[in-house]
Amino acid sequence: MQLSKIAGYTLIGFSYVGGWIWMDYESAISNPTVFDKPVTIEIEKGENLKQITDKLVAQNVKIKPFWFKFLAKRNGANKKIKSGEYELTKGITGKEILALFVQGKVKQHAITFPEGWNFKQIRQTLNTNPYIEHTLQALPFETIPTKLGISQHHPEGLFFPDTYFFEKHTSDVAILKRAYSKMQVVLAEEWQHKAENLPLTTPYQALILASIIEKETAAPFERAQIAGVFSRRLQQDMMLQTDPTVIYGMGDSYQGNIKAADLMLSTPYNTYTFKGLPPTPIAMSGRAAIHAALHPDTSDTLFFVAKGDGTHVFSANLEAHNAAVETYQRHKNGTTQ
Repeated sequence: MQLSKIAGYTLIGFSYVGGWIWMDYESAISNPTVFDKPVTIEIEKGENLKQITDKLVAQNVKIKPFWFKFLAKRNGANKKIKSGEYELTKGITGKEILALFVQGKVKQHAITFPEGWNFKQIRQTLNTNPYIEHTLQALPFETIPTKLGISQHHPEGLFFPDTYFFEKHTSDVAILKRAYSKMQVVLAEEWQHKAENLPLTTPYQALILASIIEKETAAPFERAQIAGVFSRRLQQDMMLQTDPTVIYGMGDSYQGNIKAADLMLSTPYNTYTFKGLPPTPIAMSGRAAIHAALHPDTSDTLFFVAKGDGTHVFSANLEAHNAAVETYQRHKNGTTQ
């Protein structure tokens, strides 16, 4: 009888201990481990489960190391963890952390190339981003297309303005290739549906004109009008006379204001001294500017002048244009075409 009671008590004790262990395990893998701001952890290639666990503890992630490792080994996750940078958000559990590591859902960083930027600005942004692997910093400007496998000899305007998400240690080459590919897709789509009787014979010429439109106006409703003026000038063998091309040709010597002497500078981009399009784009063009270049308005305007509020007055003849210049620009340092 006594032995029977002892055995019973022993079973109860084991049951209690077993239950406690199970509850402790469930609590360890199911309770939140991050309570404040997100925690970023980077798993290097070749790191083992202990090293990863130690990193989590060192960054104050509230896991129970024994149970975390037990869970990983129990379901085979320890052999499936992928290297990379991970963001552990508030409320994430130990079980969810392991799932994150196994699925390889690494943290995404973002870099933005706005419409109207030139390649120098793109390059500077890439070079100063701490999460990107920099491979182009020491390369001369003109060698970058070759590095990217691009047939054009000049990188300006070849990359689509957008926000690109990437993993830590992604190379600058990889990001630029994505931006280039996206531009090729957008340009091809827009070229396929272009208007008839354009003074443009190649998609690259459309990209050049779109870049000028992008720099000339930020007002969406004006893009087709700007495109119309330049298209008609090209068709009538007139000079484009657009200041943004002059500014681009001046490079670092441009200090914020165009002087009369600047309009006479001999650069391939000075559309006050050379007819036709400049040799390359002068900036990145968004889809809207590309669309406008390929769908110019069909009015008879040949001139425009900035009003000072971001919009322009358009004129069909020089007399009306000069009157608009007198009204809006005679005593200002504005842009006239």
